[in-house]
Amino acid sequence: MTMIAGAESRPDLRAASALFRSLGDPARLAILRQLAGGDARVVDLTAPLGLAQSTVSKHLACLRDCGLVTVRAAGRASVYSLAQPALLELFTAAEAVLSATGNAVALCPRYGQAR
Repeated sequence: MTMIAGAESRPDLRAASALFRSLGDPARLAILRQLAGGDARVVDLTAPLGLAQSTVSKHLACLRDCGLVTVRAAGRASVYSLAQPALLELFTAAEAVLSATGNAVALCPRYGQAR
């Protein structure tokens, strides 16, 4: 995504905004981070995330609709995996930004945990 100054050349940021909204839910972000460690079934995700099976399933459906995860049948189970390996780079970049800013975003009155 290239950003160029000037209103006439301003890129349409709706898709990028939608991507960040899909990553903005803590449960979806946690699911993606778990899947970064390898493929998993819904039942494999519930305990480590402390979420109900229905909640995990709902978020996986959203992530699948967004093109961020894929699903394949394995017998009677569905196995989920990251569809976009670039998410790993995005997570690494996000961790670098958080580290560089001293996690200031977590203290932000608008977006941080203090809301």
